[in-house]
Amino acid sequence: MSDHYFSVEPGSKATPRTVEFTVHGRAYSLSSSTGIFSGDRLDLGTSVLLREAPLPSGPGTFLDLGCGYGPIASVLATQVPGSTVWAVDVNSRALDLTRENAARLQVADRVRVAPPERVPDDLRFDEIWSNPPIRIGKPALHGLLEQWLRRLSPNGVAWLVVGRNLGADSLQRWLVEQGWRCDRQASAKGFRVLAVRRGQDSPGSVED
Repeated sequence: MSDHYFSVEPGSKATPRTVEFTVHGRAYSLSSSTGIFSGDRLDLGTSVLLREAPLPSGPGTFLDLGCGYGPIASVLATQVPGSTVWAVDVNSRALDLTRENAARLQVADRVRVAPPERVPDDLRFDEIWSNPPIRIGKPALHGLLEQWLRRLSPNGVAWLVVGRNLGADSLQRWLVEQGWRCDRQASAKGFRVLAVRRGQDSPGSVED
């Protein structure tokens, strides 16, 4: 049975792996597996995002959207003490691995691991970080972003990384058309890092 990284229950047997990388001067060694997104290495897009987007300037409530085995959540929780990071994914194997990695890094008390439907409806985020699942298709991707960007706090920012050849520029145009401020933070290794903020015409918050 073939798996997609956005499968809820991967059909393949889990094969444990270890992914090692260094970012912001700290070395990470995280548990990973088959049946999840980029389970054998730190995905290049995620690597670009972690290196090109600035870390939050202080503690807050952050979202790692499509967390996989948790590299973004792990970096945010360890690099920004006092923060709370919600790590969200539909893939149950990915969620289990993120919990394991948060415990290994001793930040399990600040990393909330959950499927999308278990995130409180009224929760707002100071920052959203995501290497979004482009391959689910444009309509599903747009729906996903519409759902979660509405949860940004009034002064919040979402950091997205998208491959240039996978529609980064068209996605940026679409976000602007929806009323969001969307600026290109960086371009590196074939990826765009986009900073998304509320504009005058952006959709209302979850309180609306």
